[in-house]
Amino acid sequence: MLQAFLVALAVLICVGGAELAGFTMLNRPIVVGPLVGLFLGDIHTGVIIGAALEAVFMGVVNIGGASAAEPGIATAVGTAFAIMLGKGAEVALTLALPIGILGLQIKTVLYIFIVGMFAKKFDQLAAHGEERKIVLLHYGLWLINWMLYSLVAFLGILFGSDVISAFLEAIPAVIMNGLTVCGGLLPAVGMAMLMKMLWDQKNCMFYFLGFVLAAYLNLPLIALAVLGVIIAVSMGMNEYKMNQLVLQRGIGAGSIGEYQLDEEEEEFFA
Repeated sequence: MLQAFLVALAVLICVGGAELAGFTMLNRPIVVGPLVGLFLGDIHTGVIIGAALEAVFMGVVNIGGASAAEPGIATAVGTAFAIMLGKGAEVALTLALPIGILGLQIKTVLYIFIVGMFAKKFDQLAAHGEERKIVLLHYGLWLINWMLYSLVAFLGILFGSDVISAFLEAIPAVIMNGLTVCGGLLPAVGMAMLMKMLWDQKNCMFYFLGFVLAAYLNLPLIALAVLGVIIAVSMGMNEYKMNQLVLQRGIGAGSIGEYQLDEEEEEFFA
């Protein structure tokens, strides 16, 4: 019961908090996993699973109707089952995608039947200038919506641990090994999805540079991240200088043009 409550609380804080506070990235696996691990007393496993699932869901960004999965609840439930059952990251990777897809559907239904039903009420309150009631209704709907959403994680952990445990024990070792291999491939799929969106002929050389540094020089991830920041800052500063130079040239050319026009006008009127 306590573990189920803590997982639901993590979903409320991270997923609901991200919706309330704006684009804070609280609902990302790299945040949810360690928080669930902290609540359940195994932050090490939480960090490992959060990082693994972040690589899987890195290319998943739900914008408007273009939605694929909800990574927050997928990470929370997957991390909780992995810690409670002692099966490791392969369990979280196996359960994360179906839980994420289901969580997104539940999230959409709650939006329609809870938030959507009060859309006209917000218009009416705005027409009458009742700002205080708008604020109270806004926060009240947020609390109801995300408490119900967190209840899904609560019930899943409360009633599903024994079922999931029995199900995992019944899976043959060959199939489980195959699922483990597939789980290891999912981060590569997530990175491929991200690269497909960001790939550019001007930036592709940095990808190959990072590959060479990691594969042949065995540089750690922190070193690669620092090099990436240095390259990004250098490129940004160069682009800023180029923009300033173009702007100065444009102003200079404009001033010269105005000066020539003034001379022509004086000659004409003379």
